[in-house]
Amino acid sequence: MTGIPTLPQGSHKRAHHGCDHVFFIGFLGAGKTTVARNLGNMFHRDFVDVDRMVERELHASVSRIFETRGEAAFREAETRSLESLRDKRSLLVSCGGGVIESEENARIMREMGSIVYLDGTLEDSLRQIRRPDKRPDLGDAEHARALYAHRRPLYEAACDYRVIISGKTFEEVAYEVGALLWEKGLL
Repeated sequence: MTGIPTLPQGSHKRAHHGCDHVFFIGFLGAGKTTVARNLGNMFHRDFVDVDRMVERELHASVSRIFETRGEAAFREAETRSLESLRDKRSLLVSCGGGVIESEENARIMREMGSIVYLDGTLEDSLRQIRRPDKRPDLGDAEHARALYAHRRPLYEAACDYRVIISGKTFEEVAYEVGALLWEKGLL
C-alpha cells in the first residue's frame, strides 16, 4: 500500500498550520485508538485517547468510573477532556464509542476539526473486543445490539468522513484513512 507520503525519518512532530484536530469515532472495538496511533506514527503527529484522558482526570479505569460514579460522571469528564483540546493543534483524537451520546460533544468536535467515522458491523466490533469486562456500556449481546442500533445514526450524523472497516486489518484501515486525510489536506 504505497502512495501515502510520510515525513522522512527523524522529522520532528509539529503542528500543521491551517489543519485542526481529526477525531475518530465509531462503535466499541472499531479500532479508533489503533488507527489514530498508527497514523500518528506514520505522519509524525501527536495522538490522544479521550478515554485515557478521562481515566487520568478521575484516577480510575473506565469500567471503575461507570461502576462507582456512573455513566453521567464519565460523560461529563469526557466533555471536559474534549474542551481541554482547544488550546492544542493538529491532534489525532481517538474518542470513546459513546462520545456521540452528547450533542455537546459532537458540537465541540465539529468546532475543533474533522470527524472520521470508522464504520463496521456489530460483529466486526465484537470480534475485536478482547476484554468485554473492560467495556462497561457493552452489556450482554442483546444490549450490545440495541446500543449499536442506537449509536449508528448518531455516528453517521456527526461525521465528516466515513471509512468502512469490515474485512480489513487495522493497518489497511490506517492506510485508507491516511490517504483520505492526506487528499483532503488534513494530514
